[in-house]
Amino acid sequence: MQPQYKRILLKLSGEALLGEEPYGISSDVLSYIADQVTSVYHLGVEIGLVIGGGNIYRGVQAAAQGIDKVSGDYMGMLATVINAIALQNALELKNVPTRLQTSIEMKQIAEPFIRRRAVRHLEKNRVVIFGAGTGNPYFTTDTAAALRAIEIEADVIIKGTRVDGVYDRDPEKHDNAVRFDEISYQEVIEKNLRVMDLTAITLAKENNVPIVVFNLNNRGALKALIEGEKVGSLVR
Repeated sequence: MQPQYKRILLKLSGEALLGEEPYGISSDVLSYIADQVTSVYHLGVEIGLVIGGGNIYRGVQAAAQGIDKVSGDYMGMLATVINAIALQNALELKNVPTRLQTSIEMKQIAEPFIRRRAVRHLEKNRVVIFGAGTGNPYFTTDTAAALRAIEIEADVIIKGTRVDGVYDRDPEKHDNAVRFDEISYQEVIEKNLRVMDLTAITLAKENNVPIVVFNLNNRGALKALIEGEKVGSLVR
């Protein structure tokens, strides 16, 4: 089957790697995510990937009260690099070629982010993992995902979460939450829905990059989405 998208930007939260752990990385979840990404890679889709750092930084945060916002944000960026290295290793164990690029230069372990080089890697069918957010404090990894998606000219931003789409309220707290199959960027902004942060939504809106939100925990959902099945919620 012909994939619906040629090039995607997959955004994962750091918390996705927790599994049953209070903080850190679950090896079982890491392998599961690598399996899902690998299934899409074998469809011939070019994949850029941004992962958050909450699974690591939440644990640090609890032990280090009183750290100023800028320092905390840089700590969070470094946490994303730890997750990126773990995911890179998990993918390469499944024979998927990868490159890790970071917004903060750390040349012993990753390439610096260079847009043209990232695009060339994608064209050579390497999964490109983008670490360290935007490299700037006050910006989330959601914003980093939107920015990288625009820079690599991705067809879509795909956000893997714990729920199967966009709801009018938190479905984990409200049984009567209503799910949207499709919703506009403007409605997301006006209703203050927690799809991605406001900066990320605005970037996607201004550059007309659609966002699909789906439940990463549903095995095979990512592949089904890429193959054109109705999975998750579409923001456009």
